[in-house]
Order: sequence, then C-alpha cells, then structure tokens
Amino acid sequence: MKVGYIQTSPIFNKKEKNFDQINDLVSEIKADLLVLPELFATGYTFISKKEADSLAEELDGQTAQFLINLSKKTKATIVGGFIEKNKNTLYNSAMIVFGSKVLGVYRKLHLYYKEKLWFSPGNKPPEVYKVNDVNIGIMICFDWIFPETARSLALLGADIITHPANLVLPYCQDAMVTRCLENRVFAITSNRIGEEKRGTDHFKFTGKSQITSYKGEILSSAPEAKEFLDFVDIDVNRARDKNLNEYNNLFEERRINFYKNT
Repeated sequence: MKVGYIQTSPIFNKKEKNFDQINDLVSEIKADLLVLPELFATGYTFISKKEADSLAEELDGQTAQFLINLSKKTKATIVGGFIEKNKNTLYNSAMIVFGSKVLGVYRKLHLYYKEKLWFSPGNKPPEVYKVNDVNIGIMICFDWIFPETARSLALLGADIITHPANLVLPYCQDAMVTRCLENRVFAITSNRIGEEKRGTDHFKFTGKSQITSYKGEILSSAPEAKEFLDFVDIDVNRARDKNLNEYNNLFEERRINFYKNT
C-alpha cells in the first residue's frame, strides 16, 4: 500500500492559491492514501470567530469538491482538515474522501490554545473508515498529546492513523514514535510550514511531517521549512498483529479492571 503526505505552506484566506499549491505538488502522483495538513485551505491564525465563520464550509463546499477532485486524480483516499460549519456551530474538522464521496468527518476533540475561542470541541467519538479493506482512523494535531485518542482508534481496529496537523510545539514527531509503538499502528502526520502573524499571535509551524511504522520506526521525515511530498510502501497486515513477542500481546494484556480514573 502506497501512503503519503503533502507538507504545504498555506496562505491565510487564499483557498484557491492553497489548492493550486497542492495540485502543483501532486502533479502525476498515484497513491492509495494521501494526508493533507490541518486547515490546509484557510490558514490557522484567526483573530475572531466571525473571521473563522467566514471561511467555514459544509460538507458540500469548496474544500470537499477540491478533495474529491484530488482523490479522482490520484486514485487515493484523501484526508484533509477544514473548518466545518454545522448549523451555527464551527468545528476544526478533517474529512475523508474517496472517489466521488465524502466518507466521513472527524471533529477535533482536543482544542489547542485560542482554537477554543473559535471552535466547539468535537462532539462525536473517533471512527475508523474501511476503504479497500484498510482501516483508517483520523485524529487532528493536538490530539496527539492525549494517548487515549490513538488508543481508541487502535482498539476500533485502525491500521493507520491519519494525523492532519498545524504543529507549533516541538514534541509531536517524537511522541508519535511512542503512539505507534504502544498501539502497533502506522501513522501519517501531515504538518504545515511557514509563519502566521495575525493579531497578537505569531506562530511558526514546525514542518517535519512524518510517517511512523507500527514498530515506532520513522519511515519518512520531511524538512522543517520546505514544501514537501513523500510516499512509502507499507504492509497494513503488520499493524493487525498486536503481539510484541511470543509472550506479550499489547491489547489482550491490558488490565482494565485495575486502571483508575480513565
């Protein structure tokens, strides 16, 4: 299975230019799974909820159509982040698209910093989507710091955790080694690069998008400050074997009756 990420440098409030940037990077690429960053079409650093609302979309919007077209062109399942508007509520979401269909939407459970001013926290549990016999989970950016997110997806049967991100803290890429090792899953972290200085905030995004194996191996690591695309071939069946060795199974040996305050 050929899986990959696109690391981009979104221009705030310039959806068409951000779409063009991705199309230029993809060119003639064909793949099975492709992950784009969090909020890849809009940028990240909002100064008001009204501004975030002006860039929000429903599931039949401009970003959904772009991802559908990208999926048709690359033949890949696509996961990418966007501002979802559901009635009068805004979510930091990611949609999963294959062919001509939006298969589902994940709403970020753990909001970071001022995201709490613009978005409502996700109100649905994580799901796993089956595409061509591959089980794909989704989490977004700051979800990485809560191990329950990745564990929940793994327990639901995820072979691969897709992870759109706009990372500004320097810890995630290292932490994903542990998330994959403790759950024996693959993960694709698609981060952005560049800086955004708006209002009182100045964010520098860390790049270094990463594909991590079920054994915690880093299979691909992008540069810190360069638009970048990479793919690797993986065997998802490796993620379905939760045996660490002949004596230890990571899921069967959980002592959940002794875990407190979970």
